[in-house]
Amino acid sequence: MSATVLDPSPVAAAFREEVRGHVRHLVEQGRSLRVVGLISQEKGPAATYARYAQRGFEDVGITFELRHTEAAQAEAAVAAANTDPDVDGVFLYYPLTDRAGDRWLRELVDPRKDIEGMHSFWGRLLYENERFVDPEHRHRAILPCTPLAILKLLEAAGLHSDREAAPLEGVTACVINRSDVVGRPLAAMLANDGARVHSLDLTGPLTFEPAIGRHAHDVRDSDIDRHAALAAADVVISAVPSRDFELVRGEEIREGAICVDVAEFTNFDSSVHERASVFVPRVGPLTIAMAARNLVRLASARRPG
Repeated sequence: MSATVLDPSPVAAAFREEVRGHVRHLVEQGRSLRVVGLISQEKGPAATYARYAQRGFEDVGITFELRHTEAAQAEAAVAAANTDPDVDGVFLYYPLTDRAGDRWLRELVDPRKDIEGMHSFWGRLLYENERFVDPEHRHRAILPCTPLAILKLLEAAGLHSDREAAPLEGVTACVINRSDVVGRPLAAMLANDGARVHSLDLTGPLTFEPAIGRHAHDVRDSDIDRHAALAAADVVISAVPSRDFELVRGEEIREGAICVDVAEFTNFDSSVHERASVFVPRVGPLTIAMAARNLVRLASARRPG
């Protein structure tokens, strides 16, 4: 067996075309869209990601402005973007300060401009599995763009059922790294769609039980180890931002598992290609498409002026 390598670019292109149509519709109504990205680094992964983002946003007709800020001025930069009537979306490129400071900056972004979907306003809806903002169900809640991109790639890989309310029922997933940006919200989203998720992190394992027979997922302590979690998983998603991470090897995963590499440094040994059915080597292009999609939804929910 040799894994099919799923390139996220064609999947992202389909979503960009969808977004492009919505942007054209807004332009016809006399509305243009503008995103401000805030960054403190001139070089490195954040700067590279920002360049990709600029191309992605501008490709669908969204103006993108990258603003450089010193760490000490980051709060003021967020406040300026929040109050600028010409700014429709805000994107933060980490690290802007330190881990605690970046977490606080996410809380300072106006939720109505939070195209990353990382504010606690959106987080509460996610963890309570509330799919809409309003009781009339006219406006969908915004989901974190990287975890959402991963779900769309899993769907493209053929991982879904016919049950709309529980498209991942019967699926067991293993998510390595429980960060607030990717791992934790991803585990919750998978479980809300019906999967059982073993979440592995330096702080210990947790299991996210599926939202089947209940409104939202449940989280419980677990004593499962890496060996058992990987052996049981239909899907393995790893997002450890370290070169020191012990790579996931082919012998550790189930035959036919889907593997998704989200990390800056690869988290998978090449041997996984011999056992996996699908391997996703990166997520970035689809993350930008999901952020643009979030922007359109937020802009459409806001009244002009």
